[in-house]
Amino acid sequence: MSETSRADGRRGVLFVCHANICRSPLAAGVFLHLAREQGVDARFDVDSAGAWAAEGMAPHPLSVDAARRHGIDVELLGEGSRSLVPDDLDRFLDIVVMDRRNLADVERLRRISAFGPVVGGSARISLLRRYHDPRAKGRDADVPDPVRGGPEQFEATYQIIEAGCRALLRTLLEDG
Repeated sequence: MSETSRADGRRGVLFVCHANICRSPLAAGVFLHLAREQGVDARFDVDSAGAWAAEGMAPHPLSVDAARRHGIDVELLGEGSRSLVPDDLDRFLDIVVMDRRNLADVERLRRISAFGPVVGGSARISLLRRYHDPRAKGRDADVPDPVRGGPEQFEATYQIIEAGCRALLRTLLEDG
């Protein structure tokens, strides 16, 4: 994906999970699909990353299957995994994480490093599930990682992601 420029009017949204093969590419695809349905996809620059991702791994086959079952163009899931980098904190206005561990990983990028303060870091960081259920706490605020599960776990994860993405899109459109 191209670098997000706030000056061009597009809002950068980055979805983050652990390895960037199950949840975050699926969330990026679902969000873009929903935005296309409403004719507002050109207003967003969407990507996904992993806090601990290996570079270039394809989306998990069961995430791809879940997307297909729901009529989502699998190309919207992205081409391959990538790692979260400090520049993402400036490149994206919104960083939407899948669970509290991912939240801690992203927040860690904002802290002072051995080389001095991290420059920038203006992104708003949030948990996806809290868009749908703002009062969710603990595990209920997490999108469960289905990586070791079967199709049923991936479907359950899809349902949580879709509800979160619908609420996120509504929120971002209301924000302007």
